[in-house]
Amino acid sequence: MKGQSLSNTSLLPSLDREGKLELYRQMLQIRRFEEKAAQAFQQAKIKGFCHLYIGQEAVAVGTISVLNPDDGVITAYRDHGHGLARGMDPKACMAELFGKATGCSRGKGGSMHFFDANKHFYGGHGIVGGQSALGIGIAFAQKYKGTNAVTLCYLGDGAINQGVFHESLNLAALWKLPIIYIIENNEYAMGTSVSRSSAGSPLVKRADGYDMAGITANGMDIDDVRAKTAEAVSLARTESQPTLMEIHTYRYRGHSMSDPGTYRTREEIEKYKKYDPLLLYRTRLLDEKIATETDFEEIDKKATAVAQEAYDFAEKSEEPALETIYEDIFTPETQINEIPFRNKPI
Repeated sequence: MKGQSLSNTSLLPSLDREGKLELYRQMLQIRRFEEKAAQAFQQAKIKGFCHLYIGQEAVAVGTISVLNPDDGVITAYRDHGHGLARGMDPKACMAELFGKATGCSRGKGGSMHFFDANKHFYGGHGIVGGQSALGIGIAFAQKYKGTNAVTLCYLGDGAINQGVFHESLNLAALWKLPIIYIIENNEYAMGTSVSRSSAGSPLVKRADGYDMAGITANGMDIDDVRAKTAEAVSLARTESQPTLMEIHTYRYRGHSMSDPGTYRTREEIEKYKKYDPLLLYRTRLLDEKIATETDFEEIDKKATAVAQEAYDFAEKSEEPALETIYEDIFTPETQINEIPFRNKPI
């Protein structure tokens, strides 16, 4: 298994027409949500950081589509796509971006900290590579409790050189935890190309050092993403075998909304847009006579409406009350009622 790329697609059940269209709907919904978020940021309705997922939609939708409802998902700060793919409410997600009390994290997390325990989505995390160790905790609990659930832990190509990532792989392999680490290789760690930030290619070779399975996938092709992820999930669920996946993708926007992206040429971006995951899948569905242009127009109309409804909901929602500032610091069972400095001026 060590470091090899598997190719058994029989693990993935075939989709009917509605199932294939649902994958397209989810990818397009993320795209329209992110475009609306970009507009809101430019209008100064979103403060702080805002990392968009435009271009990488097939990774989140494809990987999460093969999970069970009780499987765990944890990711880094580019988390909008994963949360939406996991079934989070777009209204609660947009409200979180706006910092409103109706947000999924009560307006306290913003772009980098979506969270929904009911969906087993354990958050976006702002510390580079920090979610690697948290993912181990989730997978350890799953194995300890005998739930037969698995965990997907996403990180960017720039995070794989953090020490905690390697410590996490070591423990995952030693304890044979049901976890799949997914490197979303979008070619850039912030503004630094992967060729200048990481020695050794492909990145999935890091699986060799820990006797983990290694799988690569084309992140612009949702069918390939689904097939390869199904292999990794099967290893985790049936053999408690951890896997390192490297999924090649590309982001069209800067690292965040404040990044002008001057380290890339316009020609490079346009080249990758020819392999846009939405365009490729749409063309495939047309060729297979799964859908018509009219079908896609209707899907787009609905996705655009959902994004606008989320925007309107967020704009009308209330700000968090000042007295809630000390809430959510501890778990409910350990939350202390009186904090000595609570009544002091902020």
